[in-house]
Amino acid sequence: MSEWTFIALLFIISLAFPAVPIVAGRILAPHKPNKMKNSIYECGVETVGDTWVQFKVQYYIFALVFLVFDIEAVFMFPWAVAYNHLALYGVISGVIFVALLAEALIYAWRKGVLEWV
Repeated sequence: MSEWTFIALLFIISLAFPAVPIVAGRILAPHKPNKMKNSIYECGVETVGDTWVQFKVQYYIFALVFLVFDIEAVFMFPWAVAYNHLALYGVISGVIFVALLAEALIYAWRKGVLEWV
């Protein structure tokens, strides 16, 4: 089997892996809609007022900034553990990575994203 056949097979499997349970759920799951099931509720209680509420974009930006620096910690941990065994290239790559993240933090700070209002 050539390597391209193997890649194509993995691509088909990667598409089928999530598609099969979704299709099986559509086919096998009971579908009995009624007024109670289609009603809008929040935590088991009927909503009061309009159900479509606009949130401040700042909440999403704050969450994205948190996510960026959370993922940064995940990438920095293996680098810190293997720091003694890295070549100069690995150290320079890590320093550049930290510098880019510091630049992003300073940018977000100057834009006022980190202020919780």
